[in-house]
Amino acid sequence: MTQLSIEKQLLSIVCSVFDAYSAVLFLPEGDSETCILTASYSLGEKIATGASVLKGKGLVGWIARNKEPLLVPNVDQHQNVLNYYRDGEESSIKAFMGCPIETGGVLCVDSKRQYSFSDKDCKILQLFAKLMENAQLTQTREDLSSYIEQYFTALSLLPVLRQRSRSWAAFLKDFLEIMVRATGFEYCAFASVDVPQESFLLEMESSPMLLSDEPMQLSMGGNLIGCVFRNGEPVVQCSDAEQLLFGRIANSPTFQAVICMPLLLNKSTRGVLCLGSPKAVDVNDAMRSFLQQAMDYMSLYVETLYLKNRVQNMLPKAQLYRNSGNESHSAPDAGAEEK
Repeated sequence: MTQLSIEKQLLSIVCSVFDAYSAVLFLPEGDSETCILTASYSLGEKIATGASVLKGKGLVGWIARNKEPLLVPNVDQHQNVLNYYRDGEESSIKAFMGCPIETGGVLCVDSKRQYSFSDKDCKILQLFAKLMENAQLTQTREDLSSYIEQYFTALSLLPVLRQRSRSWAAFLKDFLEIMVRATGFEYCAFASVDVPQESFLLEMESSPMLLSDEPMQLSMGGNLIGCVFRNGEPVVQCSDAEQLLFGRIANSPTFQAVICMPLLLNKSTRGVLCLGSPKAVDVNDAMRSFLQQAMDYMSLYVETLYLKNRVQNMLPKAQLYRNSGNESHSAPDAGAEEK
């Protein structure tokens, strides 16, 4: 599999996730101020192969120069700001979104529908840009082809998961299964805590090892999960020694390789994703990058749930306030009629 075919395949996944018209990848040309269109995937046939943009010129050039994401929900039809289409195709593009790649370059998607992309979509595109960055850093193309497709495919499932999940439990169950399939670990679990304290709650497992029907409360002392809750940093341990993921408790599963990833909300560790394997696992930079992006996405989902719950809790109070306001305004009128 060649470099171009791999990257084009990745762009096809990105295009599908955002229901976009085109997805394109620009990479810098050496140390120059020019970025070259290296790969693309489009529903049409008018991408200008080999197109180049100067840093600072147009939307792509702006991202390359400023190294910041950009969301344009309504593209100005009277200006050529994309510069990667031919035969006047750019005039039909009505929405654009792009993110910088830290190793150099820009990842972009566009649409023929106005307001196709949201701020949350822009954050998700940044996750794909991070994974593309990791692909750029990979030493060999053979290493890239062995893992990149499964990670991109898994990452592309997460937005779909958000849309179809009707509850946190349903989302979490499918999320754990995706992590197991993508990483090759045989076990995955999620632990949470409302307020950092002496214990945490083991909410769900990909396969039952400790839990029966109800979540289990465990101490933060003497185990790796508690360490992650206290320090807010990932933990990766792979050795012949027994890894104390849950500590020395009855029926605790034993693992040779474990990964614990923190879920951060408002700079506080509120959850930990736990992966375990009874045999050695090659935990490379690509897997670390993928897991970090998956946790970033979970954080977005949890924040959305939190906001929804706040709105739902506020609605009855708002209704009560509105009703009481109407009553206070109607009282003088009623009194006037009596007079």
